[in-house]
Amino acid sequence: MDRKYVYLDNNGTTRMADEVVAFMHEQDALYGNASSMHTLGRQAAAGIEWARGKVAELIDAENDEIYFTSGASESNNMVFNIFRDRIDSGDSRNRIVISSVEHPASIESAKYLASKGYHIDYCPVDSIGRIRLDELERLVNENTALVSIMTGNNESGTIQPVREACVIAHKAGAYFHTDATQAIGKIKVSVKDMGADYLSLSGHKFYGPKGIGVLYARRGVPLSPFVHGGHQEKGMRAGTYNNQAIYGIGKAAELAASNLQDEHDRLWQMREALRKGIEERIPGVVVNGSNDESLCLPGTLNISFPSAEGESILLYLDLEGIEVSTGSACATGSLEPSYVLLAAGLDVELAHGSIRFSFGRYNTMEDVEYVLDRLPPIIEKVRAMSTRRI
Repeated sequence: MDRKYVYLDNNGTTRMADEVVAFMHEQDALYGNASSMHTLGRQAAAGIEWARGKVAELIDAENDEIYFTSGASESNNMVFNIFRDRIDSGDSRNRIVISSVEHPASIESAKYLASKGYHIDYCPVDSIGRIRLDELERLVNENTALVSIMTGNNESGTIQPVREACVIAHKAGAYFHTDATQAIGKIKVSVKDMGADYLSLSGHKFYGPKGIGVLYARRGVPLSPFVHGGHQEKGMRAGTYNNQAIYGIGKAAELAASNLQDEHDRLWQMREALRKGIEERIPGVVVNGSNDESLCLPGTLNISFPSAEGESILLYLDLEGIEVSTGSACATGSLEPSYVLLAAGLDVELAHGSIRFSFGRYNTMEDVEYVLDRLPPIIEKVRAMSTRRI
């Protein structure tokens, strides 16, 4: 099989859909400042409101509950900022509860608040990385201001019981936020079904442009400006609108909503074909997360290869044109393995030897076959260099 290019890091980011690129170019003439009252400004504003409606439709929200941001990281920070302000104002509810496997945008926000003396509680997870609802119920009480639990995990693909978590939060009088970034466009996400008060998402995770995201905030929930200045986004997020990116996320949302079930099924089929092929051809592998379709995001497969370093596997795969990510943060300057996998009870060696394959809209079964052809000899080579044997 000839060398080809296979991109399997779609949880990291996705290629912009061709339809999104074309649509953004079609709107090139709408460059006006959407806050201006002249014709071009009003036309730009109309395009922004169209996009707001498409995002609202995708997550079953109302248009006026959608706030545009630069991405889910900003949206997450905005939510934590809201409750920091409330605590600073003397609110008796002064604790925040998050899971131990949240995205760094939430984990690092929580760590920062903790360093300043705020009270953060971490809910543990089970062996597939799913939050333990009994522990969440124990942690959430009359002092809890906010509960933040992601919808689907970016590393393991594990889907969290967010509806049940939301019920626990509301029963105690706390607000509920979910980072749904990885779930959007892969599974149905309805803020009404979930009961969420806040939700974060990023356009570039579902074939839209980078640098644009959304904070959903249910009508009547607390809000605080995150960027002070102009009146944009009802005064909650100042700054001249990024017209083209907003049009792009609107188009991406429209496409995602129209093709959700087919996308889900196709991604799951490729994920399972790769999992079964790896288990058949490579001995001793460990699948991280769940193989239950109802508990795992389609397209996400995280596997540990004992006696093989994840970074070495990644680099050898890259030489074959296969792009994946590793469960260790070594490539970003840290020698620590994935805190997500460790929180689920995986030992350090297995966490260091983990690889995440994440499929997307532009992958095919031919990509799966190519990986299954190239991966076994790579694992054999890396294991042969290891001082440990399976």
